[in-house]
Amino acid sequence: MVAWPFGLLDCCPVTDGAAALIVTRSDLAKRYTDSPVYVHGAGFSTNPANINMRASFTTMTPTVGASQQAYKMAGVEPRDIDFAEVHDCFTGTELITYEDLAFCKKGEGGKFIDEGIPYIGGGKPINPSGGLKSHGHPVGATGAAQIVELFLQLRNQAGDRQVAGAEIGLQHNIGGSGPQVSCVHILANKLL
Repeated sequence: MVAWPFGLLDCCPVTDGAAALIVTRSDLAKRYTDSPVYVHGAGFSTNPANINMRASFTTMTPTVGASQQAYKMAGVEPRDIDFAEVHDCFTGTELITYEDLAFCKKGEGGKFIDEGIPYIGGGKPINPSGGLKSHGHPVGATGAAQIVELFLQLRNQAGDRQVAGAEIGLQHNIGGSGPQVSCVHILANKLL
């Protein structure tokens, strides 16, 4: 037990790690690769630093705001996302994130899991990389590492963890207590 109800395997370890991304304009991408991945949406939102000023402890308001911005910019809806890499620092955070990204209704994160939807082969695979609880949380590199996983998935290069038919992926990252900030990116292997 770490802090009830979370045991050791409910919490991601803070680790060392690195990731690198090359970003260019879509009209230049073919100079660097035959199969580019395109950024279609991005969102960023914040919460007050003082946890007592937050409207809810079961909704991460920054995730809701950042995802709505990213969906709007990309011209997609949650149902259009084929898979996602989400910030699963704790088991409870992952459940709330499913709901805040509108992958399921509020209060149905557990049902979402019970129905097998977030598993590889399910209706919306989440964290095919294994997520932070699997490979750790290198704080400064976490978001970039998630984007690398989207890149591999969207290019059909993810090996045994490949999500069949992956065309549109979502990356979600949070920071601070509760969290204070969230960013969401939507990438695709084609122009939308």
